[in-house]
Amino acid sequence: MMVIVVENVPPRLRGRLAIWMLEVRAGVYVADYSIKVREYIWKQVESGVAEGNAVMIWRAKTEIGFDFRTLGKNRRIPCMMDGVQLVSFLPEAESNESAPPGQEQGD
Repeated sequence: MMVIVVENVPPRLRGRLAIWMLEVRAGVYVADYSIKVREYIWKQVESGVAEGNAVMIWRAKTEIGFDFRTLGKNRRIPCMMDGVQLVSFLPEAESNESAPPGQEQGD
């Protein structure tokens, strides 16, 4: 199972995601694909996210039972603590600064 959540992305990307996945709420897409297809879809998100942001979550054999990737500006950033990927919050001033386009946060 995989979930992709997007914010402030172009309508073209939202439409593309809706072709492959079920949009259960605005900007929230759910599907169950192989690793190869999941990576293909994420490449489409990377190329189409523009000024928005995205997160992809999928089932994995980790301590918490899933893994995730993020892309774009957001106050929530992935951080590794004791081998577990968690989410940290940036102060509001830092979250308004621009990260280089297409830079992926976490992995």
